Amino acid sequence: MTVEGTVSGLEERVVGRAWMVRLDPADRGGAAVRVSCGRPACAPQVLPSAAVGRTAAVAHLATHLRAAPGPRPEASCACRAEECHTHVRADGPRDRAPALRCGGPVVLAVINDRQGRWWQALECCARCAAAHPSAKIVATAPAAPARARAATGPAPAAGARGAAGPPPAPVGPHFSHAASSPAPVPVPVPRAAPAPRTKSRRNRRTGKIAQRFVPHDLHPIALRDELIELGNLFRAYQERPEPDLEQLAELHSRKAKAFRTWAEVTGDTELRLDAERAEQAAAAALLQHQQRTGQSPVGEGEVTNRLLPGLTQWEHARTVLAHVAEHTPLPGPEARLMAVMLTLRSALTGTGNLVGQDVRGLPLTEPEELIGRLVDSGWLSIPGTADDLLESRPESPTPITIPSLMPDGDGQGPFDFGRKTRPKLSGWAQRVVGDKKLRKKKTGAATRLLALALAVRTTTDGRLGPEGEGVDLAVLTSWCAVEPDELEALVEQLTVADWLEEAAVTDGRLTGRLAERVLQVSCPLP
Repeated sequence: MTVEGTVSGLEERVVGRAWMVRLDPADRGGAAVRVSCGRPACAPQVLPSAAVGRTAAVAHLATHLRAAPGPRPEASCACRAEECHTHVRADGPRDRAPALRCGGPVVLAVINDRQGRWWQALECCARCAAAHPSAKIVATAPAAPARARAATGPAPAAGARGAAGPPPAPVGPHFSHAASSPAPVPVPVPRAAPAPRTKSRRNRRTGKIAQRFVPHDLHPIALRDELIELGNLFRAYQERPEPDLEQLAELHSRKAKAFRTWAEVTGDTELRLDAERAEQAAAAALLQHQQRTGQSPVGEGEVTNRLLPGLTQWEHARTVLAHVAEHTPLPGPEARLMAVMLTLRSALTGTGNLVGQDVRGLPLTEPEELIGRLVDSGWLSIPGTADDLLESRPESPTPITIPSLMPDGDGQGPFDFGRKTRPKLSGWAQRVVGDKKLRKKKTGAATRLLALALAVRTTTDGRLGPEGEGVDLAVLTSWCAVEPDELEALVEQLTVADWLEEAAVTDGRLTGRLAERVLQVSCPLP
């Protein structure tokens, strides 16, 4: 957009120049953008993304500013020629005359919108430039006495090469997103003397929060100050190098309370909806923080600390149990329970150490025979006999090898967790299988396997299954290596051992919840 010509008034003045560079979508639903310039000689260009387009638009405008003559002292405001709100009188009786709006030297200013969609260069007076919050002054016209202007005519444009030579012709730039030449350094414009600061102006605190400006006259004043402080805190949080979900939840909670009060004061429905969204954001951030730190809500204001903290370790526990279910070498619950414990001992390298107490602590009827069968199947390898393993003590453990868990030629194994995670998973499984009440009730291997299966299939508050809808009985019987009619007896044993509460088998699913005492060993579903 280019404006040139004259306007009539008390004296004839040249209308200031103005042109705009715009950034618009190139096609519906795509990421490409079109950069266009208001100057006739500049053809539009399509660029792949908004970021590349902004770079090209700024570089193009900077080229125009370097090539164009400086601001002319005799020019009138370009925005006045466009009848902007600064110059056009409204219908109100208290509006001041438009002629009183302009003042100060003529400047070449650049203004842009807040979203970075357009940039406009225009010649205007310093007072009009100051009326635009985003204005940046590129150049200022030299001051000239009124008598000299009357005698000699219009002053030459700033930037001319000589008094007698014509001004340089503007260069018609072509779009290039690779251009990186900086724009000219803005020349400061003298500011008018500020008005005396009265007590009422000193109290006019303003701020911004969630793309909303906080009115300086908002009452109560405590609400205004709280909104301004929250806006500053949110902006400071965005500058943090690492997120703090607990702090973010607190900020959203304060924002919800403040916005609800703001809505009651002003009657604005949008503010009430923003308050509800802030409450939801606070709850989501707090839940993420609790899950990452191994905590979850239990009751009103209560949380539980879990043995395995965080979503990642919970998923690793499920991965190990799923692997054992597919690769157990022998049938029966005792062989599967033994495979779980040995897999966790040698998960990363296929090798580990075992002592006799580790095996004797499991509910196995004939541990020597079971170890011998695992060795004969080729799934397990030990340097001596099963009796030697059962007699080994912590000071001289027996090394074991599980060939199927050893990394391949590329160094990849069946699991991708780290060395620090493996002992945590092993300790978690030992805690579940060796639960004190399960040992006192002398529960068998199938019951311990069911306890493991239910520990990794709960919600954050301990309800069984995703969304508390229960667990499929076929999945549980397959994992525990028992017949379907045996499962109810196992559920009853867990209930007596204070592991399950409200357990019920209906419609092919097991519903209920884990007892509060064992919530710390649960691994909630995502």
